[in-house]
Amino acid sequence: MLELLGSYSLPPEATFPIAWGGVWPDEVERKSVEQIHYPSEPVATIKELQAMARYAKSSEYANFRTAVRLAATGSRSPAESIMYGMFAPPLRFGAFGISSLKGGMLLNHRIDFDTTSLHMASGVPYAVCDAYIPAAHIDTEYNGIGHEEENRRIHDGQRNNGLKGMGVTVLVINRGQMRDIVALEAIARSIHKAAGGLLRYRYSGVRQRQTAWFNGLRAGSGLPPA
Repeated sequence: MLELLGSYSLPPEATFPIAWGGVWPDEVERKSVEQIHYPSEPVATIKELQAMARYAKSSEYANFRTAVRLAATGSRSPAESIMYGMFAPPLRFGAFGISSLKGGMLLNHRIDFDTTSLHMASGVPYAVCDAYIPAAHIDTEYNGIGHEEENRRIHDGQRNNGLKGMGVTVLVINRGQMRDIVALEAIARSIHKAAGGLLRYRYSGVRQRQTAWFNGLRAGSGLPPA
């Protein structure tokens, strides 16, 4: 769903393996959270999907209606979609409930720097946050392979300085943490705390539900279970 609303696309050859519940590509490692993807325009708008959900009233479309309610626009990669899917939806699904905070979780949200922050960022004029949480003033960034290159690390440091000047804390999620539910939960707790709240569960079997949800998100992009 986030791929439909986002600005990326997996290759056509990924369609059938993922639809059949397989891993794509076949040689992908369990530790990998990287997938080949290409920039593209969104296939649908959230209003179009909401209109379809209102029309699809049969019980057999219940999962589709739920997916539309939980979906968001703006994802630029499979990893961002998985990150949003794990952090934003309500706790009862096995996620971390960030959407319950005021302003929710905004994918690829632009923050323009003021003069001081511009100087702190060595001239970088703005930052596009992977996932910005207004209530906590936190930018959650997924750092994949591309961020490990030297030029990218320099740019990341500059933009992070600029965000600091704007009062925004940057939390970085690396490739290892993107398959570690305990680490992701700790980050979610810090976000809730920064927003003045607490992450509290009111149902049993928390970890089992989270694991099933997380692995379902991964499967949606053709990734193996974490």
